[in-house]
Amino acid sequence: MLIGLLTAIAASICYGTGSVLQAVGSRKSARREAAAAGRLTERGGPSLSSTAKAATTWEFVVGTILDFIGFGLGALAARLLPLFLSQTVISANLVVTAVLSVRLLGIRLTRAEWTSIGVVCSALVLLASAAGPEGSGHTPVATHWWLLAISLLLMVGGTVLVRLLGARAAILAGLLSGLGFGALGVGVRILNGIDPFDLGALLTDPALYAILVAGIGGMYLHTVALQIGSVNGATAALVVGETVLPGMIGVWWLGDASRPGFAWLAVLGFVLAVVGAVAVAWFGAPEGHGAEDTEVPDEHGSAPEAHRDPVRVP
Repeated sequence: MLIGLLTAIAASICYGTGSVLQAVGSRKSARREAAAAGRLTERGGPSLSSTAKAATTWEFVVGTILDFIGFGLGALAARLLPLFLSQTVISANLVVTAVLSVRLLGIRLTRAEWTSIGVVCSALVLLASAAGPEGSGHTPVATHWWLLAISLLLMVGGTVLVRLLGARAAILAGLLSGLGFGALGVGVRILNGIDPFDLGALLTDPALYAILVAGIGGMYLHTVALQIGSVNGATAALVVGETVLPGMIGVWWLGDASRPGFAWLAVLGFVLAVVGAVAVAWFGAPEGHGAEDTEVPDEHGSAPEAHRDPVRVP
């Protein structure tokens, strides 16, 4: 249990740091595109070109490397802990994102945000105290095919929908990316050929390809969300998507459980963690602050006068 918790915490730190660095790189790229030729879609969303160019900034590259490290650590945590615990601890990267945003994105956290962060941290302690053994993860192969089909539907259909909605789709893109990462966590838990290792079983398991589809699609949709909306808002929607449904699946189908007599504490910790994470984003979103925009400096250390970054400060 302790190794699993430490692994999940390390994954959370990697993901949170990566999100902020990706946000810096994505917005830098979006500014360049808008200044050069206005290559956003006609509905205000980012073009495939602007999203691809975001991946060429050094901030985005480092953030992506941290994401891959976080993915490996998170996959290990999903095998060692109940999903309702591993996914919730990993989703606490929102706290890391919010704190690092103070330094890298110039955001000042309000008292309400700090309180929400405290709620998340306290909830994680409750969850860790109440968590019992993880389930076996053994499921019929039909379940693996269903996971692949649902992952394809979410990622492909979601990408089309987000492009149609344009700038209005930031929260939706964040939620869909979270569902993708949640499907990834479920796939890691049920993946065949891991213990004991069997390469043939691994390569023929549909869950492996569900992991690839959900992971790549989730990363793309998260990048889009970071380009067109609040960093904390997009990440909060991601938190809901990657914790609530996978946690319920883990309990209902995969045999995850709390310690005997501590189910109420697990439920309380889970609810508080999700509510607290959403509160961090709510109070950190532009609607929650109602104050002026702040500008993120470009690579030369100055922000162009014609651009207003969507992140706001109190």
